[in-house]
Amino acid sequence: MDCRHVQFCVHEGALQGNCPAEIDLDQLRALFEAAAFWARDRRLEDWAVAIANSKPVVTVWDNGRLIGFARATSDGIYRATIWDVVVHPDYQGAGLGRKLVETVLMHPHVNRVERVYLMTTHQQKFYERIGFEENTTTTMVLHNQPVSQNGLPLTAEVSQ
Repeated sequence: MDCRHVQFCVHEGALQGNCPAEIDLDQLRALFEAAAFWARDRRLEDWAVAIANSKPVVTVWDNGRLIGFARATSDGIYRATIWDVVVHPDYQGAGLGRKLVETVLMHPHVNRVERVYLMTTHQQKFYERIGFEENTTTTMVLHNQPVSQNGLPLTAEVSQ
């Protein structure tokens, strides 16, 4: 597959060349419905929050069609985590996923950290080829139940 026309975009709130200033959330949902069983039920408003709290966010475009996505969170020095790496099935196997992950790893907010984490269900071999190693020492997870924020004040008053 010839992917020379495919464009990678790093989103940081500003227009990047010919890239959209904002990610089309409807296209993002369609991409994840096509390629990511683990994220099919996510709501658009939740995606907006996740994207706003991630740096970098990298997208891949074929003309105006969103065909790839990845994001990371990081403290910029000690730890970073890569999230939601996905390439549309029609484009898999062309090296776009590798370039997508490498673009995240090269970002200044990620490239100096001591450790970069990610979670994957079935793609361990793919990430091993990029340089990730299996880590059996940090396997704990808390399945947190979000608490409704409706009706709560934005700030708490402290009485003395």
